[in-house]
Amino acid sequence: MTQRSEKKLAHLKKLSNAKGIIAAAAMDQRGSLKKSIAAAKGVDPSAITYDMMAEFKTAVTKVLTPHATAILLDPEFGLEAAKTRGNAGLLLAYESTGYDQSGPGRIPLLLPTWTVRQSIEQGANAIKILLYYSPFEDAKVNTIKHAWVERIGAECAAYDIPYFLEFVGYPVGNMDEKSVEFAQQKPEIVKRAWKSFPNLNTKSTFSK
Repeated sequence: MTQRSEKKLAHLKKLSNAKGIIAAAAMDQRGSLKKSIAAAKGVDPSAITYDMMAEFKTAVTKVLTPHATAILLDPEFGLEAAKTRGNAGLLLAYESTGYDQSGPGRIPLLLPTWTVRQSIEQGANAIKILLYYSPFEDAKVNTIKHAWVERIGAECAAYDIPYFLEFVGYPVGNMDEKSVEFAQQKPEIVKRAWKSFPNLNTKSTFSK
């Protein structure tokens, strides 16, 4: 049974409206955002600077937070934007953009110089991690991912802060991510991903 302390409930109320609905805007994109800004400017992504990213996130935060209960940002480029969110709650991403590309399985990575404590010090009401997950992946890979998720959950529990887990399904093997075959497989990926983490004290979402 999920236990929610008064402290966690206070954080969740900060993230939600009077009906208990969390209507959060997401602006924690990093690698993909760099590519999008670069394409709009007609330059290479390497030409997109920290200041450009921070300025964009700040502008988006100012525009969207009056219409949202919370904003999801990242510690790498979004901390200045977080200061402009007004009364909206704050979720901070904890994972590095992308994943470990040195081997198979889309193994996740954490920001190497960041902690849950630092997120709380920046005013976070919840910690969010994104996890590429497929129940059709090799069992050894998923064992690593389960341990990774549990480890972060323990850190969040120690600081008594809500923990949001975002699943992103992906094709295994040679299956094309844009294929009909993968689209047909997605419902099963979603169902089995949820069932794979039954005992964690998490709020989970599924994207893409």
